[in-house]
Amino acid sequence: MNENTTKRREWIKNVAIVFLAVLLVLTFFSNTIMNYSLPEVATQTVASQSITAKIRGTGTVEASDPYNVELTQSRVIASVAVKQGDTVEKGDVLFYLEDAESTELKEAQTQLDTLRTNYEKAILAADSSASLVDNVESGRTSSTESKLAQIDSYNSRIDSLTSQIDSYNTRIAEIDAELSKLGEATVDTSGEQQAVNNAAAELSKAEAAVTAAEEKLTAAQSTLTAANSAVSDAQKEVDSCQTAADDANSLYTALVSRRDELKKKENDQTITETEKTELAQLEGTGSGSINAASQAKAAAEENLAAAEETLAAVQASSAQNIANAQAAVSAAQTEYNNAVVNRQNCENKKAEADRNLANKQASRPDSSRQDSLNSEKADLTLKVSQATTRKTEAETDLQELLAGYSKEVDLVSMLQQIREQEEVVRELQESATGATVEAPVSGMVSQINYVAGETTAPDQPLAQIVVTEKGYTVKFSVTNEQARQISVGDVAEIQNSWAFSDVTATVAGFQSDPSNPQNRQVVFDVTGEVQAGQSMTLSVGQRSANYDYVVPNSAIREDNNGKFILIIESKSSPLGNRYIATRVDVEVLASDDTMSAVSGGLYGYEYVITTSTAPVEAGQQVRLADQ
Repeated sequence: MNENTTKRREWIKNVAIVFLAVLLVLTFFSNTIMNYSLPEVATQTVASQSITAKIRGTGTVEASDPYNVELTQSRVIASVAVKQGDTVEKGDVLFYLEDAESTELKEAQTQLDTLRTNYEKAILAADSSASLVDNVESGRTSSTESKLAQIDSYNSRIDSLTSQIDSYNTRIAEIDAELSKLGEATVDTSGEQQAVNNAAAELSKAEAAVTAAEEKLTAAQSTLTAANSAVSDAQKEVDSCQTAADDANSLYTALVSRRDELKKKENDQTITETEKTELAQLEGTGSGSINAASQAKAAAEENLAAAEETLAAVQASSAQNIANAQAAVSAAQTEYNNAVVNRQNCENKKAEADRNLANKQASRPDSSRQDSLNSEKADLTLKVSQATTRKTEAETDLQELLAGYSKEVDLVSMLQQIREQEEVVRELQESATGATVEAPVSGMVSQINYVAGETTAPDQPLAQIVVTEKGYTVKFSVTNEQARQISVGDVAEIQNSWAFSDVTATVAGFQSDPSNPQNRQVVFDVTGEVQAGQSMTLSVGQRSANYDYVVPNSAIREDNNGKFILIIESKSSPLGNRYIATRVDVEVLASDDTMSAVSGGLYGYEYVITTSTAPVEAGQQVRLADQ
């Protein structure tokens, strides 16, 4: 039994050993098979090192200052003389237009006819004098300052007369109150007093007539002075133009003489380099040349001829005005003289009435105080009557003056509108037939908006010309942190340089990014053989800095939550170490072509996943490339 027991124990022992061996073999192969089914990853240690940051971006080449070719009126395009991409010089024909009146020309002509009709109606409706119309159309209207001065003068005169009348009436009321206390005199002097009052009224009328005649004489003399002034002004203009013509002729003669002198030196081969420069300037077309002096001389002579024609026209047109003004002065002088004589006669009658009243009052008992008060009252009553008459006349004259000024202002405004509209019509007519649209600047045609047969719209660009001398720009958006790493004047590298030749891009400045207020746009000046609309990828920035955490660019990942890296975390198990991919959110501080500096929940020397044989997610088990 002992032998059987021993054999049995040996058998159990052998079975256990075999079982454990099989279990060990199966565990080994199971771990190996599982490892080979996991994604294989390559890693690199997070380390501290220096980064030379490069800011990259892609933008579209744009012209720095494109020029829009526009028309101010609608016209039909007959043909297009250029195509997009053509290089043109200033003055080259871009479009040919059909010979037809534009809608703007027809409307402008209709508006001009309406303005002229309204002007003629205004002249007739206002019953304007021929002299007023002549002054308006010849530009001899008085200035606003002169008008205001005359209006102020009338208002001051009316205010003064009103104050005088109020003062007189106040004193008359005081006299009436005192007379009522003194009682009535025993002698009736009412007839003599009435005679005094009548004589005073006649004298007031005579004085008003003298004032009116004097004003009429002054106005006639002013008209005569104005008529003579027009001729004098025209003569002054002729004298001024004659002086300018003499000066221009003297300059031209002096320059020709100097040129001949220098030409002789040139023929004798004694001319200096400075004199050669002077001779070239004299024979050129710019400022200081004989050609420019000749043109100035011709212009001065034309101005002189025009001034002489104007003088002759003014003399002819003013002759009748001067004659009429002289006749008006003579008539006004006669009327004034007659008014002065009549005023003297009225003063004599008034003096006689005063004497009769005084004699009658002298026959009364002691009534010196009443007589004094009545005499003063009579004088004041006469003064009230005279002042009232003058005030009424001044108010009437002021109203007539204002009405005349209003007519004059209205006519001047309407005439100015007519002349401005005539200029608009003239400009539209000049460009209405046989017209072409020429290039206003030299450059490349970057855009053509119309084809033959289409009608242009006013102030809408027909074409766009890129002025190549003003260069091109490229811009793209960067973060504020990236913008601080770039300076104006930095030269960028062109990443897609195969598409360009002899092109340079330089940082010109920064501006706000309208699509992302948190960012800024970096603007590059681009020179070389480029065209508007081309796409250009640039990198810029050469500043080196040391960072604590630097990883390969291939380790940077991004999803909807932002940028992150996957690091390896090791966990022990009975079958060995297991490696788990763990997510760490980071912010990229700077990058070069291969490495990026980051910040986040890192301590340094972590193993970061750079590549993998299959997609890897956070929390997933992986195997290392050397396992």
